[in-house]
Amino acid sequence: MESCLIVIDAQESFRQRAYWSEDVAQPYFAAQNALIEGCLAVGLPIVRVFHVDGPALASHPFAVESGFVRPIEGLAAFEAAATFTKHRHSALVNSGLDVWLTQQGIGRLIVSGIRTEQCCETTTRHASDLGWEVDYVTDATLTFDMVQPDGRPLVAADIKARTATVLDGRFATVCSVAEALERTGVHAQSTERVAA
Repeated sequence: MESCLIVIDAQESFRQRAYWSEDVAQPYFAAQNALIEGCLAVGLPIVRVFHVDGPALASHPFAVESGFVRPIEGLAAFEAAATFTKHRHSALVNSGLDVWLTQQGIGRLIVSGIRTEQCCETTTRHASDLGWEVDYVTDATLTFDMVQPDGRPLVAADIKARTATVLDGRFATVCSVAEALERTGVHAQSTERVAA
């Protein structure tokens, strides 16, 4: 089955938000970059998705006018097989990504990016409902602490655990970087290096 890595919203826009944490981001960069490098090593296509929304002002980090809708610093460089812009949580809504995937004969999506419980999870659910097989690589997603409606804190690690729990076996196969690469045919030696 043809596979494709989707890197969702890994853009400088997030670094402009008050909740951004370099300490939280570093493990994500390590996992995301290992996944990118592993996919490049076996020639899998990698798709880049950017999120753009309004207002169209330089002061809004998700507006093109801000200059922050670009690859986030710390992300491994790669030549995208295709780049899409989305305006909704799911990367498959009115972006053209679904058409491109179908034209390329892609049957399995490897989902990664920012944020875990928002655009990555939403894209995963949508893709599954449309018939794609999805590998959800939790370590290669990034999110941040949130506050629950009752005012209690919800830490990023718990958000990631919750997302993995509700997706696994229902909408996706939740896997590590090494497991996702093994499922795409990366040789064991490469997988061991990436997982280290």
